[in-house]
Amino acid sequence: MEWLTQFPHMDDDRLRALKKAIDEGFRTFTRAYGDGIEAFFEPLQFFLIQSERFMTRTPWPIIILLIAVLAWFASRNWKIVAGCIGTLLLIGYFDMWDDTMKTISMIFVCTVLSIAIGIPLGIVMSRSDRVQNVVNPILDVMQTMPSFVYLIPVVMLLGIGKVPGLIAVVIYAIPPMIRLTNLGIRLVDKDVLEAADAFGSSGWQKLKNVQMPLALPTIMAGINQTIMMALAMVVIASMIGVQGLGQPVLKAIANQYFTLGIFNGLAIVGIAIIFDRVSQAYGHRLQKHREIVHG
Repeated sequence: MEWLTQFPHMDDDRLRALKKAIDEGFRTFTRAYGDGIEAFFEPLQFFLIQSERFMTRTPWPIIILLIAVLAWFASRNWKIVAGCIGTLLLIGYFDMWDDTMKTISMIFVCTVLSIAIGIPLGIVMSRSDRVQNVVNPILDVMQTMPSFVYLIPVVMLLGIGKVPGLIAVVIYAIPPMIRLTNLGIRLVDKDVLEAADAFGSSGWQKLKNVQMPLALPTIMAGINQTIMMALAMVVIASMIGVQGLGQPVLKAIANQYFTLGIFNGLAIVGIAIIFDRVSQAYGHRLQKHREIVHG
């Protein structure tokens, strides 16, 4: 009756041999193509380094002014601008300014990369059900795979450093960008598309002048979620060399420094609130063109 209590499984020796073969195959691939893959990501490393230098070497009043101007442009709300300034001043007062700037630069690069990859892929998915059926299971895996697992192949290929951490963060954070771009374009009213066809619009003109403007609020929601997920991954990415607020949190966990962990965790929360409120306010502004005013 042993078969009722113990699930039948592959022979231990075969299973061990299978795992060993897969591991050896990946190591062989890493030795053969690791240098080429590393060279491919050199422009990304340059972009990340320059962004970090700008954020850390620019005088703090200028950084606060730039963020306040961006917050005002996006929200047109003085309360949000005042909240951004107050949060940054509080972070600086508790001596977390440099780590915060490194984290913001990382999130900025991750967001730009996610937008550059996610929006075109979402557009392709919206135009083809077959592509959507292929990509959706991949996105499911990316969203449900434990975040620590992303670090293993990236570190084996590229080692420890900023770029491997950046790639791991992007893999974790990009699915909402792709999904919501696809959803936003698919939800555009068919009557509007028929009207565009009646005026002789080409496929590119419909996408640029009709579908993308109407889908923009949904796309902005995708950007918002991508930023939130990237911030959630910052602490885990610090395990492979990503500098910023995640490293003090990791140090606090290892050494049981309660205050260090709480302060840096609250700084991450503060950055998340800034990004969330500003992007949501910008999304609400974009939605105004869809509102119908009844006299």
